[in-house]
Amino acid sequence: MSNQLIEYMKIHQISLQQDLEKLSEQMDALDPNCKDYAYLDIEYNWVSGQLTATHHLLSVGSDILGIQTEEK
Repeated sequence: MSNQLIEYMKIHQISLQQDLEKLSEQMDALDPNCKDYAYLDIEYNWVSGQLTATHHLLSVGSDILGIQTEEK
């Protein structure tokens, strides 16, 4: 079960990275002074925080279970 959770977290991390790339592309297409850009900026920061937390939990979980991750 623990290894399945680690694998899920790896997939979730990739998904969050893809979401950030999409948000960045959408923001690049907008005027930084427009309202839509501000909303996307908030969402970008929100997803970035999720990615940071997921990365941390994945790292800690992998260390606890003695699983080698790609970053190491």
